[in-house]
Amino acid sequence: MKPPLTIMKLDLTSMMERSDQVWENSILPSLSEMIEIKALSPLFEPKWSELGELDASIDLFCKWLDEQEIVGISHEVHKIGELSPLLLVTIEGTGPGEVIFYSHLDKQPSKPELWSDGLHPLKAVRRDPWLYGRGSVDDGYGGYLCATSVQLLQGQGVPHPKCTIIIETCEESGSFDLPPYLDALSGQLGDPDMIVVMDSGGPDYNHTWMTESLRGLVSGTLSVKVSHEGIHSGNSGGSIPSSFRILRMLLDRVEDSSTGRVLIPEMHTDISDQIWTKAEALADIVGDSVWEQFPTVDSLRQVSNSTQEMIVAMNWEPTLSIIGADGIPPVQVAGNVLRTNTDVKLSFRIPPGVDSELAITKAKETLEKHPPYGAEVTFTPDSCADGFLAPPLDGTISQAIYNSSMEISGLPPLATWTGGTIPFMAMMQGKYPDAMFLCTGTSGPGNNAHGPDEKLHIPSSKRLTVVLSATIAAVSENP
Repeated sequence: MKPPLTIMKLDLTSMMERSDQVWENSILPSLSEMIEIKALSPLFEPKWSELGELDASIDLFCKWLDEQEIVGISHEVHKIGELSPLLLVTIEGTGPGEVIFYSHLDKQPSKPELWSDGLHPLKAVRRDPWLYGRGSVDDGYGGYLCATSVQLLQGQGVPHPKCTIIIETCEESGSFDLPPYLDALSGQLGDPDMIVVMDSGGPDYNHTWMTESLRGLVSGTLSVKVSHEGIHSGNSGGSIPSSFRILRMLLDRVEDSSTGRVLIPEMHTDISDQIWTKAEALADIVGDSVWEQFPTVDSLRQVSNSTQEMIVAMNWEPTLSIIGADGIPPVQVAGNVLRTNTDVKLSFRIPPGVDSELAITKAKETLEKHPPYGAEVTFTPDSCADGFLAPPLDGTISQAIYNSSMEISGLPPLATWTGGTIPFMAMMQGKYPDAMFLCTGTSGPGNNAHGPDEKLHIPSSKRLTVVLSATIAAVSENP
């Protein structure tokens, strides 16, 4: 057991009471308004600038900031050319050290018809312990939580480091607009001791979870074309190969359909005995909840033979998902013709340590070479992001997280892995190799980010606000 933290004197009980007040009276009402703004990420809404929804989300958050009476705070919206906007919030430090917080306000698309009765992606609905709505947990709450964690310290007169909050509006598109901002704002970002990212979570809502690794992402559109117009299937069947069959042949090049194993060697990494040991320890904690969190049909069986294997596969092995398709009409209006083309959107998750640029290059080479039957085959990449592996936290910081978690919840903080992608993490690790990284959040089982009935777990968000307060206070006390 870690020794008690004696450097700081924080009244965590009163901070928890204050966190509850701020969430109930201020954060949740504003976040509910945020949910009502569609704010699709640029990849999903080419007319984002014309619609102004990303700007509206930033304006709403800035309005909330102005009402918080946080000492030493300032904010500025940055726009470079035609890139999506970025908000930079600065809170002057009252103690040594520098911390950068990260969050995003852009959202994934959603289909209202898939949401449960009484719920809608653009309507905030509270059903304790949840707040439902698109962007509630991914990642609308993040900026609110980070700013409030500093506010709680100021309320107790506790010294805190300079805090900079970066809020982008392109994360769900792969953050392709972010690098120019990071370069342009280097002087304002300073030399951070720690970088905190609020876009993650863990296998339950009781512990404080710290994400040690994230997978990367490469995606693009695979297009197969065989004709210039639709042809009667009675005339073409048996003579012209269908674009769908050719597509199946091409997918067999990159994925074993019987096992799901990705067949591109450059997308794999060595999985050490230490990873398997950690996966076994995580499996002991979470049990069957890893599988039970998914809304599968009753008859479906999991791919892996054990929870340990599932945890490794979800975090340290590459996977392929087909996330969209074009050229295929709905069943009710499908004519009896051989279609001209079939296009599908491929999304590869790649483990930490894999070079995403090399991975997507190899995918393109593999899919486009020697097209079956001489069909027109193209693979057009659109997103590319490396994974992330966190360095160990400093002992003082680790102690602060441990002791505050124990006092608030009676449970120790735990480390986990996340199969999702936060492009910002790899970007910042390359830019600030000596910084500590804390990737955390209150995403968890059943939150369904990106899917129907997305929801934020309110009690764990209130607790994490206080744990984060203790953590950033420790940065100023860090020897």
